[in-house]
Amino acid sequence: MNFSRPLVQATLLQRYKRFLFDADLADGTRITGSCPNTGSMRGLTSPGSAIWLSEHDSPTRKYRHMLEIVEADGTLVGINTGLPNRLAEEAIAAGLVSDLHTYETLRREQRYGRNSRIDLLLSDPAKGLAYVEVKNVHFSRAAALAEFPDSPTERGAKHLEELGDMVEAGHRAIMLYLVQRNDCGVLRICRDLDPVYARAFERAAQRGVEAYAIRCSVSPLEIVPAGAMIVDEPVHADLRKPPETSKVLEW
Repeated sequence: MNFSRPLVQATLLQRYKRFLFDADLADGTRITGSCPNTGSMRGLTSPGSAIWLSEHDSPTRKYRHMLEIVEADGTLVGINTGLPNRLAEEAIAAGLVSDLHTYETLRREQRYGRNSRIDLLLSDPAKGLAYVEVKNVHFSRAAALAEFPDSPTERGAKHLEELGDMVEAGHRAIMLYLVQRNDCGVLRICRDLDPVYARAFERAAQRGVEAYAIRCSVSPLEIVPAGAMIVDEPVHADLRKPPETSKVLEW
């Protein structure tokens, strides 16, 4: 995915109210912009960080600038959660995700499960249906290791249960993690920050849900899928019970 126009470099001052950030542009102009990521963005909001912004001229937009990339730990990290589905499609088309590129049809945002929408639904006369849930990943605490999630996600655990239901209904189900950073080769489920999600992931794997991770190459010019990553799956002793409700992070 190429950015339609060059990104603007700036210095982050603060990110707040989930949707907003303040920054100084290179010429010293102080601006407020929109943040297309409602998550915790753990490790990516340090004041003084170099950031890159997209510019939008639409008169209906309140803020001209939108946060796209943050420099952290010596690498560039894409934070826009509106991009992973598009990047997942590119990764599938490039043959980076198992054999999903061989399916005849791909549809977006299809209703399924318990009042949910699946990110991508693949279909093929010979192979049947494949349900693909996509998650954005940008959290890392150790060299070459990406982790998900970076905060408790009840919704994420629900999606894993619904994918398992699709497998039991005779379909294929895939959990696809898009890692928007250059420096990771392994994805690990983050048990200490969300043990409920980790347990739901283990149960989903036992039920037949497949898990894949794709590393992206991130630059101010483009963010593109670059290759498959290892998914380091956690191990838990008791997978028989459905996951309990997780505590949602409060802002």
